[in-house]
Amino acid sequence: MGKLLSVNLLQRIVVALAGIPLLLWLIQLGGLWFFLFFSLLALLAVFEFHRLALHKAHPPALWIVLLITALFQANFYLHWAEVWELMLAVVLSLLVMELFLKEGSPLLNLGAILPGLLYVNLSFGSLLRLRLDAADGKGEIMVFLMFFCVWSADIFAYFGGSSLGGKFIHRKLFERLSPHKTWEGFLSGLAGSVAAAMIYGSFIPQLPVSTALLTGLLIGLASPAGDLIESMFKRDAGVKDSSGLIPGHGGVLDRFDTIMFVSPFIYFITMHL
Repeated sequence: MGKLLSVNLLQRIVVALAGIPLLLWLIQLGGLWFFLFFSLLALLAVFEFHRLALHKAHPPALWIVLLITALFQANFYLHWAEVWELMLAVVLSLLVMELFLKEGSPLLNLGAILPGLLYVNLSFGSLLRLRLDAADGKGEIMVFLMFFCVWSADIFAYFGGSSLGGKFIHRKLFERLSPHKTWEGFLSGLAGSVAAAMIYGSFIPQLPVSTALLTGLLIGLASPAGDLIESMFKRDAGVKDSSGLIPGHGGVLDRFDTIMFVSPFIYFITMHL
C-alpha cells in the first residue's frame, strides 16, 4: 500500500512539473489559447460525466453532449447569444430528443446528464469570462490567485490530513462520501489557502488585502465541496476515478473539481464587489 502511494505521489509530482508551467503561461497569455485550452478541458470533463451517467441511465449520445459543450464554450468566448437563451435551447432540444429514445427512463436519462452538462459548462464558462472580462489586468490577477489558493489548499489538506488526521477531531469531515477526509485536513487546507492569498497579495499592489483575504477564505472553505460533489457522482456510478486521463490524478473532473466549483464565486467577487 505504501509503495502504491509513493508511485501515485511521484506521478502527481511529474504531472505537476509538466502541467503547471503550461497552465501559468496560458493564464498570463489569455485570449484565444486560454479559451482553446479550457474548452478542451470542458469537453473532456463532459466526456467523463457522460461515462458516469452511462452507469445509471441512457443519456443522449456522446457526440450530442460534446457538441453542446463546444457551442457553450464558443458562446462564452464569442457572445452569440445570452447564456440563458442557450440554456433554454439546450434543455428544449434534449427534451424533444428524448421523445425519440426508447431506452431507459426519460426522467433518469435527462436527470443523469443535465446537471453535469450545465455544471461543467457554466463553471468553465465562468473561468473564461473571469479571465477575459475583468478590466486592467484584474482577471489575470484573480485567476492566478484562484489557482494558487486551490493548489495551496490541496497541498496543505493532503499533508495536514496525512499527518494530523484524527488526532484532534475524531469525527470525519463527510464520511458518507469521502471516508478519508478529516477536519484536520480541512482546517490545514483553509490555512494554506489563506496563506497563499496573503503571500500572493503582498506581491500584487493592485490586489486589495480585503479581496485577497476574502478569496483565500472562500476557496479554503469551499474546496471540499467541489471534491465532495464529484465524489457523490462517482460513488453513485460505482467508480473510483472519473477517468485515467491524468496519471496520478485520475481525470479532468478529479483534478479540476475545486476549480470548477469555486470559479463562479470568484467571478462574482471580481465583477460585483
